[in-house]
Amino acid sequence: MNRRTWLSLSLAAGTFALLSAGSMSAAHAAPEAGKPAPAFTGTDSAGKPISLSDFRGRTVVLEWTNHLCPYVAKHYRSDNMQALQKEVAKDGVVWVQVISSAPGLEGHVSGREAEALNAKRGAAAARVVLDESGGIGRLYTRATRRRWR
Repeated sequence: MNRRTWLSLSLAAGTFALLSAGSMSAAHAAPEAGKPAPAFTGTDSAGKPISLSDFRGRTVVLEWTNHLCPYVAKHYRSDNMQALQKEVAKDGVVWVQVISSAPGLEGHVSGREAEALNAKRGAAAARVVLDESGGIGRLYTRATRRRWR
């Protein structure tokens, strides 16, 4: 896959982080290239607990997604995201979608709605984590702001 495709997919995801789930760092440490990603725990779309440490030793892609975002919608309509999800899964990469929309705000979905959306658009995420409080997103915010300024 060429660099341009990777860049467009990363922009489509809003925040797109390729992370190692090796040893865990402090829960509030901002992510740094080459270092373990900030640890998190949450609830997945099936109501089961999920944490980054579940994938220790594997490469994990965290995709912040909002189905109402025009960039996200564009890349799912064109099947770019699904193709990338399937391609990296062949290499053992774990793709985790993070939905950080609070109830009553744009993009909020229940676990059942998230699963139905993924089924409808043929998404191949390994797991979907619901981050209604935005706590997981805040763990990654500082580094994202720094990178895009």
